[in-house]
Amino acid sequence: MGYLQERIERQNPAFVAYIMAGDGGLDSLEERVQVLEEAGVTAIELGIPFSDPVADGPVIQDAGVRALQEGVTLRDVFAAVRGFEQKPEVPLVIMTYLNPVLQYGAEAFAESCREAGIAGVIVPDLPFEHQDLVKPALSEAGVPLVQLVTLTTTEERLDAILAEAEGFVYAVTVKGVTGGRKSFSEDVAEFLARIRSKSDAPVLAGFGISSAEQAAALAPSCDGFIVGSAIVQAFYEGREDDIRELVQGVVGLTVNKG
Repeated sequence: MGYLQERIERQNPAFVAYIMAGDGGLDSLEERVQVLEEAGVTAIELGIPFSDPVADGPVIQDAGVRALQEGVTLRDVFAAVRGFEQKPEVPLVIMTYLNPVLQYGAEAFAESCREAGIAGVIVPDLPFEHQDLVKPALSEAGVPLVQLVTLTTTEERLDAILAEAEGFVYAVTVKGVTGGRKSFSEDVAEFLARIRSKSDAPVLAGFGISSAEQAAALAPSCDGFIVGSAIVQAFYEGREDDIRELVQGVVGLTVNKG
């Protein structure tokens, strides 16, 4: 069991906060990481700005555009993380699309992850069948490749993906892009519970989670949550108190998983 999985299993429910690296300038990255760490998050997902973010909703797309306008690159993000004056005690996870990784070079990317102390990598547009483009290099560097599953994943494919799961399983709870939702379809809780019954790795629900109330409804069926758009927008608008309230509301849930 790796460091990332150990940290997630230590806190129930877990809270992984997503931020767009470079939104507001890279100079703000360490400060935002510290805000989230002090708020009580379990891990932090650092999004890498990309020109064609197929999984991102409008809030994260806008954040990516702002970061790109600042000239932020994957290489810049690694340098910023390595240069933190105060090293985070919570795991940092990179969320990037495949193209920047291939442009960087899979082996060089994996080595940069290792040097920067990155605890896991998420590549949402990397098909499971083509994970060998990245996974061998990451495995050599000791960095987990987090697997994603969706509501439309077939049972046979789900079993194959879960057999490769490490760090945690990213369970996408909507049929669409990131962004807050008012409610979830009735089959989401069953979907999460089914994954948990099959997986040795923690199962985290992501896409659409924006409140402690939504988390409470799904918490009995999963091990935690990934929250992105609500965090990104709150940072953009300077509402750090709202971030603290959201994090504490989720990690403070008392859940009987039976």
